Amino acid sequence: MSLVVLSTSSWNGMTKIHVGRWKGVILLRAMAMAVLRAFWNSPVGPKTTHFWGPVANGGFVVAAMADMKKPAETISGNMTTAMCLYSGALMRFAWMVQPRNYLLLACHASNEVVQLYQLSRWVNAQGYLKNRDPAEEQ
Repeated sequence: MSLVVLSTSSWNGMTKIHVGRWKGVILLRAMAMAVLRAFWNSPVGPKTTHFWGPVANGGFVVAAMADMKKPAETISGNMTTAMCLYSGALMRFAWMVQPRNYLLLACHASNEVVQLYQLSRWVNAQGYLKNRDPAEEQ
């Protein structure tokens, strides 16, 4: 985008640039750059493990979502339970660590949801929740 100068004026030795209708666009661009700069330099920005850890852990969520299309018999109950416990523990860590890591919390909450869904698929496939007829057991 190019800056269109409509007119210039000088008052008290200072030059003032009038940009007309582009003023809002320039202001918006400056605000966006300020927000991006603040994020870049923040304690949980992309220069830290507070950012890259959750990004890497997002792979667990993607993998679990991809596994939803696979047969439930291929799900490992032990591993899915371990992933549920792992995400539950790390959600607490993400909440308690300073500075508070909302990205890690969201990542582990998402992982908890998809892993619990996978665990429910495994439980149903194993037949643990089927209604058994008391006459059948005798």
